[in-house]
Amino acid sequence: MEELYEPFKCPKLITDIKTAEMIKYASNAFLATKISFANEVGNICKKLEIDVYKVFEGVGLDHRINPAFFRAGIGFGGSCFPKDVKALIRKAEELGEDPGILKAVIEVNEKQPLKMIELLKKHVPDLANRKIGVLGLAFKPDTDDIRESRAISIIEALLKERADVIAYDPKAMNNFAKVFPQIGYAKSAQEVIDKSDAVLIVTEWKEFEELSYKGKIVIDGRRIEKAMKDAQIYEGVCW
Repeated sequence: MEELYEPFKCPKLITDIKTAEMIKYASNAFLATKISFANEVGNICKKLEIDVYKVFEGVGLDHRINPAFFRAGIGFGGSCFPKDVKALIRKAEELGEDPGILKAVIEVNEKQPLKMIELLKKHVPDLANRKIGVLGLAFKPDTDDIRESRAISIIEALLKERADVIAYDPKAMNNFAKVFPQIGYAKSAQEVIDKSDAVLIVTEWKEFEELSYKGKIVIDGRRIEKAMKDAQIYEGVCW
């Protein structure tokens, strides 16, 4: 293995297998913690009318703190972070430990997407039979992976409110339709905007920066600059 990595001139740490496994779990848990911390601070900043992104731009200037993964919004999904944090919690409990910080990371992450519904209901108090658009279904851009996607809990909440949901994602609609066949799926992102009473931005696909949001209510979970400029009513989740 040392010979294999030699051409890359990267740092090398030789450990036993158990230590290597814990490094992987601890790294993912720490990155997940940074995201939930950013979101919790962002929720406070939202109520104080402070831009949390400017806050973490300042925090990141501290040489002791790496600025990566302070992107506040609606939380993390995917196959690694949720699974690894929950596995570490479970193992800790088996060993008689109570991992309070890790439990809080998951708790914050599970609540965070529902901030979008709270903000939406400020402007559309009764969602029954209202056409609500959802932009982005994958857990992150450039993938069709919907595992632990924030869109899942958001759409579940919209359906509970009896909203008429129309959604679009460049890659993940086929996978999502297997879980939510009862909602509508658009042929384009612009169609979602044009046909909706309000739009929720859930995944930060690059193409969402090229749309027209004029005249619309937009609840943004991923800080899409074009929506911030265009929308008639704009609400960022943490800003």
